[in-house]
Amino acid sequence: MKRPSVGIALSLLAALSGCTPEASQGNDKGPAQMAPVRMPSVTISGDDSAMQALTWQVPRVDIASFAEETDQAAGQDPAALAGQARKAALEQARQALADGHLYEDGQAAIPIYLALATEQPQDPRVQAGLDRAVSALLKRGEPLLRSAPDLDASLDEASRIAAVARSVRPDDEAVLAYLARLDEIEQMVRLNRASERALRNGQLGEQGGGALAGFREVLKWQPGQARAMQGMAAVESALIRRAESSANAGDFEAAGKWLDYAAQVREQSPTIADARQRVAGIRTARIIELRDQGVKDMVSPRGLDAAREKLAEVLRIAEPGNAVAADFRKRIDLATYYGLFKPGQAFTDALSNGGRGPEMVVVPHGGFTMGAAAEELGASDAEKPAHYVRFNRGFAMSRTPVTVAEFRRFVQASGYRPRASRRGLSIVYDEASGNFVRHTGVDWQSDYSGGKASDDMPVLHVSVYDAEAYAQWLAQQTGHSYRLPSEAEFEYVLRAGTQARYPWGNGQPPERFGNLTGGNDVSPSGRNWKNAFVGYGDGYWGPAPVASFKPNRWGLHGLGGNVSEWVADCWHASYRRAPADGAAWFNPGCRSRVVRGGSWASAPVQSRAAWRVASDSDITNARVGFRVVRGI
Repeated sequence: MKRPSVGIALSLLAALSGCTPEASQGNDKGPAQMAPVRMPSVTISGDDSAMQALTWQVPRVDIASFAEETDQAAGQDPAALAGQARKAALEQARQALADGHLYEDGQAAIPIYLALATEQPQDPRVQAGLDRAVSALLKRGEPLLRSAPDLDASLDEASRIAAVARSVRPDDEAVLAYLARLDEIEQMVRLNRASERALRNGQLGEQGGGALAGFREVLKWQPGQARAMQGMAAVESALIRRAESSANAGDFEAAGKWLDYAAQVREQSPTIADARQRVAGIRTARIIELRDQGVKDMVSPRGLDAAREKLAEVLRIAEPGNAVAADFRKRIDLATYYGLFKPGQAFTDALSNGGRGPEMVVVPHGGFTMGAAAEELGASDAEKPAHYVRFNRGFAMSRTPVTVAEFRRFVQASGYRPRASRRGLSIVYDEASGNFVRHTGVDWQSDYSGGKASDDMPVLHVSVYDAEAYAQWLAQQTGHSYRLPSEAEFEYVLRAGTQARYPWGNGQPPERFGNLTGGNDVSPSGRNWKNAFVGYGDGYWGPAPVASFKPNRWGLHGLGGNVSEWVADCWHASYRRAPADGAAWFNPGCRSRVVRGGSWASAPVQSRAAWRVASDSDITNARVGFRVVRGI
C-alpha cells in the first residue's frame, strides 16, 4: 500500500489538536449560534499511551535459580551446577515458547533466551530459540495490527510486541516491516483520535478542516477503514441533528443548509432523504400548528392581528406554493372581510322566541362607482356626481324583501302598531281609475290594491320607521346588528359588479328578468302601461311573490324590480360630500328619506340602477317595501 504524505497527515493532526469549540465557531461558517449537539458515542481510550517510544524493559532473569536445590546438588562443582541451571533454563524457555509465554515476565521465553545469550552469545540453541520466539511474537502481532486501527487495546498490545521485537532483532527485515506497518497504523489512529476529539468539540468541518477532514484523510490511506467510516457517519448524524434542531427552532433556512452539508459527507447516504423528510414533517407540523392557532384567534375581530402575525410566520417558513399557507391566507382574508362567513354564503339567525329570521346572503366586499354617469340618459342632478365607494368589509343582505309572513311575526311578537294600522289608510292602486289613491282599511296585511296579501308577498304599506322597527326587533331577537341598508349598499348589490344603465345592462330587459312595467303586461280590467319597456312582459300586474324571478349575480332577488325599497339615508339633493365608505348618509331629525330600486309600477327611467327618489318618512303605499342587512 502506498503511504500518504506524512507532512499532510502531521499538519492535519496539528490543526485537529488545536481545535476548540471557540476556534471552531470562528472557522466553520455554517449556521451560527447552534445549541450544543449530542454526539454519537465513539469508543476511544482518551490518551496517546500507545504512541510512546517503542521501549521494552526486559524482565530480570536469574539463570542460577533454574538449578534444582537438593542435598546432592549442594555438594556439586559450581561449574556443573551452572551448566545444570542453563540446561534447565533452556528447557523452561522451550516450554514457555510452546505455551506462547513469550515476553511478559522472567519465566517467559524471550527474557530467558536473552539472559542465556548474555552468558553464552555463541550458543546456537539460544540464537535459534530467539529466532523462533521473535517469529512467534510477530505472528501474534499480525491479527493485532489488523484490528489496531479500530481497537485501542489491540494497538496497545501490537505496540508492546513491536517494542519487544525491536529490542531483540532491531535489524531484522520482518521486524522492520512490522514496525513500519505499526507506524502507519499509529498515524491513522492519531488522526482518528484527533478527529473524534474535534467531533466531540463540535468541530465537524462542514466547510473544511475539523473532524470531517481528518476522517477523510484516514480513508485515503485505507478506504473503508471502519473507525473512520464510523466517524464519517457520526459527523453526518451531527449535521442532521443540527438541521433538526434548527427546524425545531423554526429556522428552516439553516436546517436546509445543515442538510446540504450532511449530504456531502457520504455519497448516496440513505439517511439524508429520511432526514429531509423529517425536517419537512417538522415544517408542515409547525405550519399546521400556526394555522390552527390563527383560526382560533379569528373567532373575534380583535384576534385578527394575532392571526396575521402567525400568517407572517407561516409565510416565512413555508415553501412556495404550500397549500396550508395558501389556505391560511385565504381564511384570514375571509375573516378580515367576512368574519366567520364567506362570500355568497346563505344563512338564517335563530330568534330568541323561536323560529328563524329572514334568509341572508353574504355580499362580497369591494368597490364600485355610485351614481349616474355625466352623460347618462334620463339621469337627474340628484344622482350625481358619480363617485367611488368602497366597502372594506362584507355584509349580509336579505335575499328578498321582507315578506308579509315575516313582518307578521314581528308585529305579533312585539305588539308594534305600524303607521298604516294607526292611521287606518294607505295609498293603493285603483283599478277603476288606473291611478294610485288613498284608501281606508289598508295596512301592512294588504296587497297593492287593498285586498288581503298572501304570506309570500313583499310587505307593503310600511313607513321607513316601521321598517327600522322591524330591523331593531331582529337585532334584539338574534343578538346581531340588523338594520336597513345604506343607499350605497343597495346600489352596490343592485349592480352586482356591473356599471351599466340598468341592473341588467344597457338595452331592453332580458326575458323574465323581473317584475317591471312591460308593454305586454295587462291589468285585471285590460289596461296597459303607457310608459313601459316595449315588448316586455312578466305576467304580473302588481307585485309578484318574492323570488318569483331569477336572482342577480350575487344571489339576491327583486332589487331591480317588483317593489321599491326604503334605505337608511336621509335625502340629499346630490352626492357632493357623500360618504366614500358606503355608510348611510344620515342626519338626525330628517324627514325626507331615500327610496331605491324600480318597482312593478315604475317607468323605465325609474328602473335605472342609479335612480333614487325622496319620500316623506311617514308615507306608506303599494309600491314600497324594504329589506334588511346585517353586519358580519
